[in-house]
Amino acid sequence: MAEQSELFSAPAPKGQARAATKIEALRAQLNRWAHEYYVQDAPSVPDAEYDRAFQQLQALEGAYPGLVTPDSPTQRVIGAVLPGLAVVRHHVPMLSIRTETDTEASGAQTFDARVRRELKLAADAPPVEYVAEPKFDGLAMSLRYEAGRLVQAATRGDGEVGEDVTHNIRTIRQIPLLLHGGGDDASLPVPPVLEVRGEVYMRRADFERLNERQRERGDKTFVNPRNAAAGAVRQLDSGIAAQRPLSFFAYGLGEVTPPGEDGPDFTSHHQVLQQLKKWGFPVSSLVSQALGATELVAYHQRIGALRDELPFDIDGVVYKVDSLQLQRELGFVTREPRWAVAHKYPAQEMVTRVEGIDIQVGRTGKLTPVARLAPVFVGGVTVTNATLHNLFELRRKGVRVGDEVIVRRAGDVIPEVVGRLPAPRGSYVANFRMPRECPICASRVLREPGEADHRCSGGLFCPAQRKQALLHFAQRRAMDIEGLGEKLVDQLIEGHIVRSLPDLYRLGLATLAQLDRMADKSAQNLLAALEKSQRTTLARFLFALGIRHVGEATAKELARHFGQLDALMDADVDALMQVPDVGPIVAQAVHDFFAEPHNREVVEQLRACGVRWPEGEPQPAALLPLAGKTVVLTGQLPTLGREQAKEMLEAAGARVAGSVSGKTSYVVAGAEAGSKLERARALGVPVLDEDGLHALLQGGAA
Repeated sequence: MAEQSELFSAPAPKGQARAATKIEALRAQLNRWAHEYYVQDAPSVPDAEYDRAFQQLQALEGAYPGLVTPDSPTQRVIGAVLPGLAVVRHHVPMLSIRTETDTEASGAQTFDARVRRELKLAADAPPVEYVAEPKFDGLAMSLRYEAGRLVQAATRGDGEVGEDVTHNIRTIRQIPLLLHGGGDDASLPVPPVLEVRGEVYMRRADFERLNERQRERGDKTFVNPRNAAAGAVRQLDSGIAAQRPLSFFAYGLGEVTPPGEDGPDFTSHHQVLQQLKKWGFPVSSLVSQALGATELVAYHQRIGALRDELPFDIDGVVYKVDSLQLQRELGFVTREPRWAVAHKYPAQEMVTRVEGIDIQVGRTGKLTPVARLAPVFVGGVTVTNATLHNLFELRRKGVRVGDEVIVRRAGDVIPEVVGRLPAPRGSYVANFRMPRECPICASRVLREPGEADHRCSGGLFCPAQRKQALLHFAQRRAMDIEGLGEKLVDQLIEGHIVRSLPDLYRLGLATLAQLDRMADKSAQNLLAALEKSQRTTLARFLFALGIRHVGEATAKELARHFGQLDALMDADVDALMQVPDVGPIVAQAVHDFFAEPHNREVVEQLRACGVRWPEGEPQPAALLPLAGKTVVLTGQLPTLGREQAKEMLEAAGARVAGSVSGKTSYVVAGAEAGSKLERARALGVPVLDEDGLHALLQGGAA
């Protein structure tokens, strides 16, 4: 970071010798960052840092034009071709466009004024017509079609030469492999040669899912969607690209057969985009025509307001003169067209310092290391904390207190530390270690084998998990406490009225009636629901406790196998593994839950508050009348509700499935049964009505 600060903040050199030294340093730095960004797909600095250095180099070269060289980053499109990928020479260079980093409205006004000046338009001349588009944060791509068939896909590379990535691009379903033109859906036939330019990108949701899979496997996570997309496109193995969900937007043309040789005669950029849609290419619905600077400003503001809601990352918008004739008149300056500009938004990645690492306990008990940061403005807000996800992710990124790190905030995603700057530490700093006890409730911290996350074991006791525990406990399939919703739970917790589950059964009418929007009638209804919930089943009670990995089906198997709660609580892991469908992970989770004294205390208090259920002898699943049978319910039965019928079947040992297959034993059909009944008949599966269901439950055969 010291090196960057010196490059960015030193005063402009007064003499040519000092300017030459500064220029060389900036070029070396920019080339190194470009290599990390384009070749290694592992940038060490945010885009904002790169842009700042690039602009300073432009300013110095503008002041000392004699120092400009052809190999300067300002004179060419920065990029490189990876070894192992075939080289493609672009027939029409893939040039970059000028970046306007003024994030205010004046950026659009400056561009419009420059265009009008270059075109020598009078002050009272009509406004210039533009096309405004999102600036996608992805990988620029060239798609070459010959006779309507995709024959080559190439990266930008250095603008003149790129990489052949056809094998990977073919895996992107949005990109047509064969074009059809000239019919009802296309006003123009596909020319013999058509080169389409666009952006390969990854949607935010797909990126989050990809990184979550990477974390679960203990593999490297990706810095941002752009790098994940670039890494997929530039693989030698197309199987890797096929596993990553990539998307594509078209935004322009490269080489195209001339009009006199069966090529299209386009007059505007907007016309090009409309025709690309007709030929089958995805074009962003956010593209818009704009008249003059006023409408460019309005577009910049409108897309900026939508930025956080978009399903993909953008870092700005692009303005292009719409008329192709005016584009030709304006021409190019070195590496950039005069007729286009990228107008950026505030950076979503910035550099700051880690001042501490704290632990945050989530509502499910997950312990997350959180970096406490020197305040930094990123993504439109001031960020002071950023997630480090888990201990293994923290170690992989090598983050320690005092490090300079890159922080990313995009949309509604929680700010995260994506990596540290590769600078030596001035002194030894110890590695962060996860605590052995929960910082909130002092319960043991556990990590299951094969999992990356550490968790607090005090589920029913831990205040951080209180809201989640209450809502889960009250849900319909658990204790079924009608009226105990999220807003009411918030009031009970924030008012310190309910600190643990047993406190629910100690609530009184006077206390409830004082809460917001809680009249006497509502309070009485809730108390009645609480009283009703005290009579339950062991299976429902076990599910309501929120034991990790124990869903409804597992809770029923545990209740059936042990018959009594005390026997279950005292069971060791080997005994728990004797329960059908309970493996070592679930068995360990159940054992750990009841080994925690806090949890046992909550269970005993619930019993003392009157929560009860029928207990009986263990029922081995193999001895139940419908053991091993699979039943599907469909339609409306005359007297039984769906849940009631399901509980009766499961009590008899049957598995109730949601779809019909060749392994289905019976289908129980009522009124308005649909496709499940038809499929059962087609497969020859026995179909029962409600009377047949009762007969099955009584005799175990039908």
